[in-house]
Amino acid sequence: MTDFARAVETLRPQLMRYARSQLRNDALAEDAVSDTLLAALEKPQAFAGQSQLKTWLVGILKHKLIDQLRRHSRELTVLSQDDCEDLDEQLFDATGHWREVPADWSDHPEAALGQQQFLKVMDACVEKLPATQGRVFLMREWLELETDEVCKELSISTTNLWVLLHRARLRLRDCLQLNWFGQKAT
Repeated sequence: MTDFARAVETLRPQLMRYARSQLRNDALAEDAVSDTLLAALEKPQAFAGQSQLKTWLVGILKHKLIDQLRRHSRELTVLSQDDCEDLDEQLFDATGHWREVPADWSDHPEAALGQQQFLKVMDACVEKLPATQGRVFLMREWLELETDEVCKELSISTTNLWVLLHRARLRLRDCLQLNWFGQKAT
């Protein structure tokens, strides 16, 4: 096995974690990651070294995940009770102001974002999201799909998409507040 192949293979667990969190199906995630690794190993010369190997592989994986989502777009998007729960009333008063003002996260939130521990906590928080909210959040924020594309893939309206994103972001904020910044937000 070449050094390149070994380096690619060591990134498999991280790629699998991302694929599972997006697809929520181990078999489909394994297919997407296998396709990613196969594409990388078939054309190692395509890696020009202008970025980190992980960044390059994630770029390939994003395309493979989008392909998987398109292939399985006929599956019905089923909303769970958690997807329908309205957190606005719990977090905001009738005038739209915070019931309890969130704690200051730091002077430089960008610095925390780059920390490996923060990313692990963020991954865990995304995993705790209700299935549809997590999928919508990852499609919009991680895969950077356009609104129309996400709505088409999941057969939901634009309004429903924004509601799901809003609820996902509120849940993530609460989870990060508790698990990273050390105190309950609400």
